[in-house]
Formats: sequence, C-alpha cells, structure tokens
Amino acid sequence: MSSNIANGHHLKEEQLPPGVIVHEIEIPVPWGHVAGRWWGPRDKQPIIAIHGWQDNAGTWDNLVPLLPVTTSMLCIDLPGHGLSTHNPKGMLYYIFWDGIILLRRIVKHFGWSKISLMGHSLGGALSFMYAASFPEDVDRIICIDIASPAVRDPKTTCKQTGWSIDKVLEYEELPEDKIPCYEYEAMIDIVFDAYKGSISRENCKILMKRGMSPTPAHMKKQGYHFKRDPRLKAAGLAMMSIDTALEYASKLKCKVLNIRAIPGQKWERLDYYLDVIEKMKETTEVRYIEVEGTHHVQLDSPETIAPLIEEFLEEY
Repeated sequence: MSSNIANGHHLKEEQLPPGVIVHEIEIPVPWGHVAGRWWGPRDKQPIIAIHGWQDNAGTWDNLVPLLPVTTSMLCIDLPGHGLSTHNPKGMLYYIFWDGIILLRRIVKHFGWSKISLMGHSLGGALSFMYAASFPEDVDRIICIDIASPAVRDPKTTCKQTGWSIDKVLEYEELPEDKIPCYEYEAMIDIVFDAYKGSISRENCKILMKRGMSPTPAHMKKQGYHFKRDPRLKAAGLAMMSIDTALEYASKLKCKVLNIRAIPGQKWERLDYYLDVIEKMKETTEVRYIEVEGTHHVQLDSPETIAPLIEEFLEEY
C-alpha cells in the first residue's frame, strides 16, 4: 500500500474500506515510466482507467472503492501528470494522439488482446479514440462527461496554432527558480479556485496526493510545487473538426456507456457531443445516461455513477 501526502506536515498510510486493495505500479516506457494505481485482484486483466487533462490517477480514488472488491482496475497517470515521467525536453504534448500510442504500449507490455477502458474528460476521449483506432481490440468503453476529443471550428484551431507553439517553447525554457512554490493550504486554495466548483476542497486534496510534491532541497524554497509538466497547458494543437470526430465515431464496435454530467462541462457546442453519440449508435450499442453532477462527477459524487458502471460491467 502506498503512503501519500495527508497534510502539509507528514505522510500516513491510506485508509481503505475492508477488502479494498491498491498497489502502486510503474510501467516502463522509452523515456522513463508510467505510474499507476492497480486496484483489486492482480491475477485478472484490469479495466484501464484514464484521468482528465492536468489531473491524475487520484481522480478515481473515491469511485473505485464503491465498485465490487473483485473489480480489477489499472488507473494510470498520463505522461507529464501525477507520478509519471514527463516527456523529454524538446518534445511537446499532442495530448489526444500521445494517449492512443501510450495505451497501445501498455497493452503490448502486458500482452493483453481485448481490453476495456474507462475515462473521464481527456481520458474518455482517449478511450473513444483507441476504440475507434483498434475496433477489434476493445470490448467496452465507459466515457464520463465527454464523447470525443474536443471538437473545434478549424478557424479557431488555425488561430491558436502560433500561440500554442510559442507557449510550448516558453514553458520548455522555464528556469527552476521561476517554478512557483506554496505552503500546503495555499496550494490547495489555488487548485480549488482553478477548478471553479467542479471539485470540492477536500477532493482537491485527494487529487493533489499525486499532483504536488515537497520542493527539492536544492531549490532553497519552502513548501510544495505542482508535479505536472507546465507544457501540458499548451494543448491547443490537438483539437479536431466535427467531421473527423464523426468519422472516428463510425468505426466503433465495442459496447459504450456514456455518462454526461449536468451541469458538467460547459460545452462550446453541445450538439457536437450529441452528434457523436448518435453516430456511434449506428454501429454499436450505446448507453447514454445523464446524471446530476459537476464535470468531475466521478470524484465529487461517485455514488451517483458507481451503480451505473457496476451494472454496465456486469451486463457486458
């Protein structure tokens, strides 16, 4: 069992419900490792769970213990997030596409053939993209508050390209002494404000167990800093048009559970979300369910969606 930051001063063992087990694991990749939390039995193939943009595997910490203890689930930190190695200097994050390659690496590492995926936000988009790219290799996907990668008008994408590239280069050269450090409670305040009500302050602490770490001694600063790679902020190069999203949607063959939170994410074009759902229905079974909750419904009100997920996993 892993030790985690419990408050600003000391580490303590996780308190888990009876029968619930979780192991911290590392999966080797060419530039370092991908960290993960493997919940439940290690002798059965897990569902791979993928968090949202700038979050980490802690996003599932409240949900997984509500599922049957026999559920095996591997919750990963995407590169540059949580405890995973950052992309090498000189490389950018092309977030939707990077994620599909990463999932393929993980599947090949373990030698799995058919897989099941669960994702929130960016993670749900990756589940969708992987299932569309390898339709014969996926049994089922669960997508939470997203249907496909962020759909943008090509004019917007075109306009943002120059800015995104300059931002990547700016963050790449960020000197260590410019990395902001804060006291623990101040750090949690910053995170809470940034999520604009999508996550409670208490749940920000859960996410920050993997999202922040004590400032290294050589930096001669007190407090904590964010672990995630600042280059992740310049992710505007990864968007797609609705035509592209619908083309991918037409390739899915697996069972789909799509849970949309209301009010959830404020979509630029909700019709695009629903168009993707309708397109998937032409080729596969899609269960689309709306629930009350914030965009981070799996972290903030997991009891709302746990029964839906359990039912879907039992049925298929």
